[in-house]
Amino acid sequence: MIKVKVRVTLLALMLPLLLNATHILKNDILKIEISNKINEMGDELFLRTGIHEYVIATNEHFPVGFNFVEYSKKYEADMSKPYVLFIFAPQALRTKDIIAKGRVALIPSSEELRTLYDENDVLDSVIGVVSQIDQNSNEDRDNVGVLQAFSELAEEIGKSKGIELETIIPNDTRNFASVLRIIIYIGTLFVVWIFFLRPLYMRIKNGKKSK
Repeated sequence: MIKVKVRVTLLALMLPLLLNATHILKNDILKIEISNKINEMGDELFLRTGIHEYVIATNEHFPVGFNFVEYSKKYEADMSKPYVLFIFAPQALRTKDIIAKGRVALIPSSEELRTLYDENDVLDSVIGVVSQIDQNSNEDRDNVGVLQAFSELAEEIGKSKGIELETIIPNDTRNFASVLRIIIYIGTLFVVWIFFLRPLYMRIKNGKKSK
């Protein structure tokens, strides 16, 4: 009985640390709002299923045929099993004859985990976003693509366990523009405040003080 109480106490002490651990192993691309949402979804997935989901979003220029499984081993010390790792590398070369860039990969820690999701569905969710040609920047498309794929993977794992996650984003390409607008809107407000409104506010505030 005492051992059980000790274990429960240790789990209660460690759980906040586990939930605050980042699910992003490398980030050359993601904006803070996207990163926060990814960590939120990753926390819920782990809390309710015991499965970790990680992402590597890198701008490294990988050559054609680069082995992502071998590459993932350099991050093994930062991952806890069981896990599924999602790699997004928009600068990786796909072919030699035609310069085509962009590769994605899913790497589970076991074959059993692979049965909990449809790899094609997850990869299609990111490719469907980043391949769109519109007025949005590549950076914005990459951000939303990674977020959508991370959400799709979490949702499928949750459903396989009979769990409906609350923090996921519905996989609907119609939501793409809405998500982008939110990101751009927040960024625009931040720029306006830093470069225009805040200096004006400070001038008015200091002017009142001088009187």
